[in-house]
Amino acid sequence: MNRHLLLLTACQGLVLTNNVAFMAINGLVGLSLAPQHWMATFPVMAYVVGGALSTGLVARTQRRFGRRVSFQVGLAVAFVSALACAAAVLMHAFWLLCAATVVAGYYNANATLYRFAAAELAAPSWREKAVSLVMAGGLIGAVAGPNLASLTRQWLAAPFAGAYVALAAVAVLSAVLMQFIRFPPPPSAQAGQGGRPLSEIMRQPVFIFAAMAGALGFGVMNLLMAATPLAMQVCSFPFEDVAWVLEWHVIGMFAPGFFTGHLIRRFGALPVMAAGLLLNLGCILVALSGVELHHFLAGLFLLGVGWNFLFTGSTTLSLTAYTAQERDRAQGALNFCIFATLAVSSLASGVLVTTQGWQWLNLGSLLPVALTAAGLLWLARVQRLAPKVA
Repeated sequence: MNRHLLLLTACQGLVLTNNVAFMAINGLVGLSLAPQHWMATFPVMAYVVGGALSTGLVARTQRRFGRRVSFQVGLAVAFVSALACAAAVLMHAFWLLCAATVVAGYYNANATLYRFAAAELAAPSWREKAVSLVMAGGLIGAVAGPNLASLTRQWLAAPFAGAYVALAAVAVLSAVLMQFIRFPPPPSAQAGQGGRPLSEIMRQPVFIFAAMAGALGFGVMNLLMAATPLAMQVCSFPFEDVAWVLEWHVIGMFAPGFFTGHLIRRFGALPVMAAGLLLNLGCILVALSGVELHHFLAGLFLLGVGWNFLFTGSTTLSLTAYTAQERDRAQGALNFCIFATLAVSSLASGVLVTTQGWQWLNLGSLLPVALTAAGLLWLARVQRLAPKVA
């Protein structure tokens, strides 16, 4: 535990304030501005498409300038893109909103590396707990994000334009905190060129499953979370109820961060990830049982806890798949897998919930849960056979 790790935890909380507010309002704003209702989640999809397109650039920036400079550039992009989103809402410009959220994806791609940076700020024996603690910083966003969106949505002439302006201020605050964090120096240019080629790193079973579980776990979470505001609006719930459900969902995502690292250290990553899959299944069963407020609340909370177990477990697992020299290329590949999956799930979320309904959306999410379960059983078998082969 150190001051820099605590500051990074606070920055993670501010990132999640931005992301949760984006998820709460982008679909609703998109629905009000889109030329067709099925295009409502285009701004949500644009955010993660921007992240996917930025992973290579972010990896090069991290390698050349180090963690802090790259993170600060990301926060500057967050500030500009949030103001552009506010302008798009005031001008009733749907495609400008989508373009601004694509640009904001660069910030998101940077921020997803906070969890890896946390492992570098702690002693090797504390890596799992450091990753888990920084993830727990998302609790700030769990409370601040939905409430900030609710409190500021009527600030300006158009609904939610003021919320985007508030998110620009959040980016400024995060940049101030980031200035006081001292990260370890980046590997030298010569060292950064060493290590195995990316193709060899990606052929490892542990890397394959870590990328698969992180991407599909995030994809299922995004599929259901992005659709929730739209589904609740169809069910005539006020935005205050939507904000409350999203708040408890994000609490479920990050509150386990205080103990997930301990569970992984005691039981291993795979059992904890298996528990996450069971919680995802529980979320789907609750969602299929009804559309009252308590169904949305309980289902999204279970989804959040399940995501935490899967994502923290896959992050910890991936740390064993590459060396320090291979860090940037491996982490860039992992993040690209996540963002590419998020882009697909964001589009599918809007299309399915507006054309097929909430029930079919949940039934469809059973497929990625089953694929992740199959991958977990495969890796467990590979690891069990490895000592015999050796």
